[in-house]
Parts: sequence; structure tokens; C-alpha cells
Amino acid sequence: MSDNKHNSDFHKLHHTELLTLNMGPSHPATHGTVKFLITLDGETIEHLDVEVGYLHRGFEKECENQNWNGVFPYTDRLDYTASALNNVGYALAVEKLIGIETPDRCAYIRTIVSELGRMSGHYTNLAAGALELGALTAFIYFVEARELLWDVIESVCGARLTHNYVKIGGVFSDLPPTFEGDIKRVFARNRELWDEFAKLLLRNRIFVDRMRDIAPISPEDAKAWGFTGPCLRAAGVPYDVRRAQPYLKYDKLDFEIPIGETGDNYDRFMMRMEELNQSMRIVEQCIEQMEPGPVNVNDPQWRQPAKDNIYTDMESMIFHFKNAINGVQVPKGEVYFPIEGANGELGFYLVSNGGGKPVKCRVRPPCFQLTSAVSFLVEGAMLADLIPTFDMINLIGGECDR
Repeated sequence: MSDNKHNSDFHKLHHTELLTLNMGPSHPATHGTVKFLITLDGETIEHLDVEVGYLHRGFEKECENQNWNGVFPYTDRLDYTASALNNVGYALAVEKLIGIETPDRCAYIRTIVSELGRMSGHYTNLAAGALELGALTAFIYFVEARELLWDVIESVCGARLTHNYVKIGGVFSDLPPTFEGDIKRVFARNRELWDEFAKLLLRNRIFVDRMRDIAPISPEDAKAWGFTGPCLRAAGVPYDVRRAQPYLKYDKLDFEIPIGETGDNYDRFMMRMEELNQSMRIVEQCIEQMEPGPVNVNDPQWRQPAKDNIYTDMESMIFHFKNAINGVQVPKGEVYFPIEGANGELGFYLVSNGGGKPVKCRVRPPCFQLTSAVSFLVEGAMLADLIPTFDMINLIGGECDR
């Protein structure tokens, strides 16, 4: 007897039928931005459709109605748990289109804030993932770690969540004098919190059973679905944009790319845990290597001049006026620039007609591809397995519904 015939007879005999369930978007586990249309056989997921788009960001269209520098606050709200990475990715794409390179110190600062942004994204993901499995204490530990990190970020740019720190041709300001000392203090405490978080979860039988061997994916399937970032590396594929296509100062830094074996939720969790350690290692190397110097290109045509220069230098005053009224005049052309975001490859495709606004701004958000594979990952699993799987995919609504 075939399996289908057996299942059909079972349902007829026991007067059962499949249940269709709407989960979300008004559900705490779907973040208010996603709906799952689930077909259940008891508690087993027979089929699942993912419906995104409830946030209605319209990011790409907004950018076409804003000047080049005015896009930065919008990029903050893509992956809003790792805002600095979005700033950096967009700035590097525009600068590639213009054909300029920032000073050495600026590149180091951008590398530092990128890794702080990555850590912020990972702390948020790991803490929330633990919380949604009932581990409130573990959640509190990593929220403390994230808050300490945000204190440092606030000292750099004045904001904690949406930074608007990176600009075309440089950054808003240099690092504060207390930065090195603050980093040493915060990293020392965060390493203690990492140990406490790991002790609470990694030997916890309930947590391990809820994560290990749940929603595994092969390297071939991960690549076919367009996976990048920690989810791809968890499947054993050693692809990281920082190594594959080095940018900023990553080619001068010593760090490891952690790799998983089974591609399950536990491996995805461990990828982010280890990447926290590697990010701290990168930041510490940047602080050690970078020298004093300018943090912006010395050309008012591209970088908004400082107020002191505007009041004392005629050329700076002219470009300040022109850039404020008409926007930076980016040369005609098109470009794509990828960076390693917190969730994977974050790419910006820009088109310019030589004016002060983008003609087209297309974003390659990593979690859109990841979210599209949720149905593939959970079919045949239990309904309860959907929660940790969705957590470890780490959909960010602002990035996915761009």
C-alpha cells in the first residue's frame, strides 16, 4: 500500500482532516511583519506558505525621491538591529560610482562600526531566539551586552539604534578620545556575559533538543535558495564577503570564518555566537593598527564641509550651498557593491544619470532569500519547530519589505 493510500485510509477511519492555520502577522513570534499559512496534520507541518510585505517600507522608491546623502537615514531602517552596516554598504556603493577612496583612518573607523553593528544584530537575534524558547534569563544577559555596546555607539555618533553616522566621502566625526578605553571595558564585560549565556543554554537539554537536528539544510540546497551569511556558513559553505571580495580593511585583519556541519538551527545559533568573538577580535586589531589622520576626503564637492570651513573658505561655502540645494552630483553610471551584513550579503545596486538623486536604488537584502526557504526547512517538522527556525533565519522586516 502506498503512503498516500495509507494516510487517506487513516484520515477516513479516524474522521480527521488537515487543519489550515493562519499564524501572524499579529503574532509575537512573527514580529508583526510576516504571515504563515500553515497546513497541519495534527502538530506536523504538511505545508507552509510565507507571506511577507506587511511592513510596507517602500525603501527603494523613497530613495529615488531623495538626494544621495539624504538616503542614509533610510538605510538605517533596513536591518535596524545593525544600522551601521547599512550606512557603510550604501556609502561604499556611491563612492565606487564616483571613483573616490576615503582616508585610511576612515576605512578603519568604518570597519569598527561595521563590526559593532554586526555584534548588535547577533546579540538581538540570539537573545530573542533564547527568549522565544522560554530562556528569559539568557535573554537578559545578552540584552545587557547589547546595551553596553550601544553606549559605545552612542558615544561615537550620538544615537543608539539608527545611526546616520557614515557619509559619502567619510564619516560624521572622528572617534571620541574615550573610545579605546570604553571598548576595552565593554568587551571585557561582554566576554563574561558570553560565557554566562553559553553556560545557560549550550548544556541545557531542553534548548539543545529544540535546536539540534531541526530544519537542517545541505550545502547544495542552501546555495540553491540563495543563502548567505551565518545561515550559509552553518551549512558548511565558507562564503563570507569580507574574505571573498575584501573591502575597507578586512584584507589587513586576522580573523576566522566559523563553519557548521549540518546547517540546522543549532549550527546557525553557534555561527552567530562565534562571530561575536571574531568581531571583537577585528575591532581590537583595528584600534591597534589605525593611525591618526583625516576621516573625510578633502574635497567639498563630495564630503559636506565642516561648519568652520563653510564660514571661512569660499569654495566650501559654494559646495555647501550647491549640495544642500541640488544634492551631490554623482557621475552617470551604474554599480553594484556587496558587503557582509549581519544576516549575509547586503548589496546595493545604484543607477545615476549624473544628477543629485539616484535614478534607481535596488537592495539585495540577505533575509529575503532566507525567508523564502522557511517552507522548505519546516515541512515535515512539528509546529513548535517553526519558532526556533524562524528565529535562526532572523528575518528583519525593514530589510525584507524594502
